[in-house]
Amino acid sequence: MSSPEHKQKIWDLIKHIKTGMLTTHHGNELRARPMVLVQDEYDGTLWFYTDLKSEKVFEVERDHDVCLSFADPDNQVYVSLTGVGKPTRNKELINKYWNSFVAAWFPEGKDSANVGMLEVKILKGEHWDSSSSAMVKSVKTMTAKIKGEQPDLGEHEKFGTKKGS
Repeated sequence: MSSPEHKQKIWDLIKHIKTGMLTTHHGNELRARPMVLVQDEYDGTLWFYTDLKSEKVFEVERDHDVCLSFADPDNQVYVSLTGVGKPTRNKELINKYWNSFVAAWFPEGKDSANVGMLEVKILKGEHWDSSSSAMVKSVKTMTAKIKGEQPDLGEHEKFGTKKGS
């Protein structure tokens, strides 16, 4: 697992992006769909509202391994997180994060039987932060090419452990 400082770094990278692509196993295929973060801080677990009768919930129940990817192309920030997903009907969490945006997706209200949360415990990940300007990147790329080196276009870091470690 990552340190509290690293968790804060990951949160700082994804909290403004808000929407990540959740990838699940759909039989022998992979399937991704957008999911919106609802929490105000990150401790190693990410939370999303979900319809408990949705296909993604059935997919996560069959195979708990999921991947979340976040991208902010304007600022050249990319984050890929691998973890274990689990749907839950935790009323405390549903009440804690409920807001008008979520209510629009669940017109029957937060007490509807299909309203739930998807918990994703992050095990490992990778992030790229190349937020320098296009001009700076272009100069770095040309300089590296002339020197026969690979350009340094920002920060890239892997973190985490294998499942069960």
